Amino acid sequence: MPRTSNASKSRKRRKKILKLAKGYRGSRRNLYRMAKTTVMKALDYAYRDRRNKKRTFRQLWILRLNGALEEHGLSYSRFIYGLKKANIELDRKILSALAQEDKKAFDSVVEKVKEAAA
Repeated sequence: MPRTSNASKSRKRRKKILKLAKGYRGSRRNLYRMAKTTVMKALDYAYRDRRNKKRTFRQLWILRLNGALEEHGLSYSRFIYGLKKANIELDRKILSALAQEDKKAFDSVVEKVKEAAA
């Protein structure tokens, strides 16, 4: 019985990696061994940073809220405490958008929070 070379599968596997390496500089896009290590590292970074993005955006929303609350003489922690007391279920993303885009609505939320926290 003749031996098979498995060439078509090998070529398919290599082409898949080289396709992912498209756009890389120098030999990283042409040479399979280099492309493979670079692509694997890139996939690791992508996996990690999909999780880190959530962290980063939450930090950004908190920073924006803190800046907007300074004008009202309220700290971020007291504000969050007041939100819980007032049963206002708006998340940080929405509150941050309100603070940036709709000052009047944000001011009314802050007033309700101040009443509840007092």
